[in-house]
Amino acid sequence: LLLGISGTSIEKNITLDSATRIELSCRLDNKYSHLKSLQVIWKRGKETIRHIKKTENSWSIQLSILDNSNLGSYSCTLKGEEEISAIFHLQVPTIEGKEKPIVSYEGDTAVMICKSSGYTPIAWTWYMTNGSEQIAINDSLLADKYAINKISANVTHLKILKLTKEDDGVYWCEAAFELGKSKGKLMLKVLSFMVPLKPFLAIVAEAVILVTIVFLYELYSKKKEKHA
Repeated sequence: LLLGISGTSIEKNITLDSATRIELSCRLDNKYSHLKSLQVIWKRGKETIRHIKKTENSWSIQLSILDNSNLGSYSCTLKGEEEISAIFHLQVPTIEGKEKPIVSYEGDTAVMICKSSGYTPIAWTWYMTNGSEQIAINDSLLADKYAINKISANVTHLKILKLTKEDDGVYWCEAAFELGKSKGKLMLKVLSFMVPLKPFLAIVAEAVILVTIVFLYELYSKKKEKHA
């Protein structure tokens, strides 16, 4: 629904996981039906396409979404006394990872989770980042290090055993849908056991220094009294 505010653009995300036919429609609010001699342009990206359906104050296109080459941004623009537009973003489902880093310690086990809410992937794949390269994790070849559990069709877990500093970094879960693939990003931070001990050791060191100073002062005072 276009509200007739000149120079504005309304954006709408449309999620698709499998092949389908859809209709995209732009309708001018009845309050702005007085706008006349409107030129309506539909585009896919920068390419102009023809709209095939028109009613009073409404313009539509019908699309057959057969594969990921049909996904992307489609826009309608109404030009006249004013210019109003709307953009439709056709995309595969987004994957829910974890925004904050997962923090664990050397020798422990870390579990990372990815979800696809409302849409069921055909398959899941986990990757680890090595420099600029993403390497697929094969838990059957490295069973003593990784375990990938499919809790349900929409949820996947990656379990990393016996953590080391080398496990620190960025991980990706990839869901494959009929129309394409979508990735979720997770970060793992592996800490040494010395990290939480550092504040404690600092306090102990300060206490030892203070006790030593007090002891030396007492020793000095006794020697001074004895000399007197």
